[in-house]
Amino acid sequence: MGTMNVSLPGSLRDFVEQQVRTRGYGSASEYVRALIRADLERQRLRERLLEGAASPPGARADADDFARLRARAAATSAADA
Repeated sequence: MGTMNVSLPGSLRDFVEQQVRTRGYGSASEYVRALIRADLERQRLRERLLEGAASPPGARADADDFARLRARAAATSAADA
């Protein structure tokens, strides 16, 4: 794992230290890694949402479609029991 040093003004440093204490992180580095992972996930989700918004509309579902899905889910649950 590589090392990166980050300079923060006092108010941000205090905030990070508070988050480490109150949210159960082991260190400031762990907190920053969690923030970066969350940001990556937000970016991935945004990309997926934009892809979905740009895609053509799908087929419409009606009450019968949902009834079939519920029956299939119930059958799967019964088979797993």
